[in-house]
Amino acid sequence: MNASVAIQVLPHVATDEEVVRIVDEVIDYIRSTGETYYVGPCETAIEGDYDKLMEIVKQCQLIAIKAGCNKVSTYVKITYAPEEKVLTIDEKVTKHHQNQ
Repeated sequence: MNASVAIQVLPHVATDEEVVRIVDEVIDYIRSTGETYYVGPCETAIEGDYDKLMEIVKQCQLIAIKAGCNKVSTYVKITYAPEEKVLTIDEKVTKHHQNQ
């Protein structure tokens, strides 16, 4: 694993219910990729190979459009280390979710 991304997909639609429906379709797609991911309240983190993650980012936007919005804003944060290991999702968040 040489990369991690955090992606927030914001469909431009009229209701919160439509936002949730479309974002759920995007998350279903992310789940289907087989990559390790973590859904947070404002963004989803995904870890894996850089090139594959960039394709996932692209597909997330296309899926949102296909799901019924005419416009989507996508915010992406990328950590990339071609020759080094990047911190995993577990290394970043597990300690904050213990004993809840």
